[in-house]
Amino acid sequence: MAGYKKDLSHRKIKKKIRFEKTDGTILANTGISLTQTAHSFLFGCGGFVFILYISEGKNENKEAAESWLDIFNYATLPFYWGNYEREEGRTNKESLMKTALYLKEKGVTLKGHPLCWHTVCADWLLKYDNKTILEKQLARIEREEKDFAGIIDMWDVINEVVIMPVFDKYDNAVTRLCKEHGRIGLVKKVFEKAHEINPDATLLINDFNTGIDYEILIDGCLNAGIPISAIGIQSHQHQGYWGAEKIDEVLTRFEHFGLPIHFTENTLISGDLMPEYIVDLNDWQVDEWPTTKEGEERQAREVEEMYRILFSHPLVEAITTWDYKDGAWLGAPSGFVRKDNSKKPAYDVLKKLIKEEWWTDTELVTDENGYAEVDAFKGDYIVKTQNGQAKVRLSEKTDIIKF
Repeated sequence: MAGYKKDLSHRKIKKKIRFEKTDGTILANTGISLTQTAHSFLFGCGGFVFILYISEGKNENKEAAESWLDIFNYATLPFYWGNYEREEGRTNKESLMKTALYLKEKGVTLKGHPLCWHTVCADWLLKYDNKTILEKQLARIEREEKDFAGIIDMWDVINEVVIMPVFDKYDNAVTRLCKEHGRIGLVKKVFEKAHEINPDATLLINDFNTGIDYEILIDGCLNAGIPISAIGIQSHQHQGYWGAEKIDEVLTRFEHFGLPIHFTENTLISGDLMPEYIVDLNDWQVDEWPTTKEGEERQAREVEEMYRILFSHPLVEAITTWDYKDGAWLGAPSGFVRKDNSKKPAYDVLKKLIKEEWWTDTELVTDENGYAEVDAFKGDYIVKTQNGQAKVRLSEKTDIIKF
């Protein structure tokens, strides 16, 4: 049956946990309060508003940045090679590092996007031969991973490989590499380099193609021993909401790989939809694309259904909305807040899910042996007793909490 399942047991901890003092003394017949402070699940959004606010000092984005932090715990930061290194050897590291450190301090998990992509590629690469381009591509991966190690340990390693060797809108260095080495050949080279530099990093392959070609590519990559940590699925729904049946169908086709699934780039429109005849979303260029009352109500319904479906699937580990604020990519009304920073209905719906329905604040009492039955969403908590308090992360491995 299409749609979400009500069983969220895989998102929760339901077990007896022992509470004791640091010296091992059990806390028998003791009142315990559990107050959640963060989810283990990655509720994400593009972190572009923080670049404007933190790195570029545009204070008109302060309100949006603060409301962003009220619901999200996971941000994608842009490492498009053509923007990050417009001139060879001169990178945008300082600006991105400033933003990354700010978000890290706020407890936000970060992902860099992407390390290898044919679009927004560095034009200066075209003066080199393919052997040199590959060397520079691998060196680029090493540089970014080392520079941001411990701050960003999750990466979209390679983006949109299905179309990469046949991309013909303009010449670019990465398409040249993909034509020479093949899809799997290039994926193998960039993933092996990324894994070599940071063996503990979470490494994603990412694509907007959710059809059989992407399945075949992933199957071939796994058979080639490529260390893919998670499958990234884009869902830019500018031409209309996928709906429950398509979401279920996509999940069913990709779950058989047994890898975690990240919905990496999600957009739902709160205005008029893009015409169906548009093949490449980038080709739709309009002077104004306003949000509407009717569209906002539709967007809120779609956000709620989609998040419920994805959160109920045990392999889905992350959902990332691409635009936080209207008018970002393609000028679309795809944000959770309007251009004036006011919150749309979709914001309220999602906050209610994340911070109320899927959130745990509860009181417990231990038995004579110091045990209490804990039923809570996985994540970070402040646990308080009359003996003090502790910050803990509740997971399947949590058996004892000490104060």
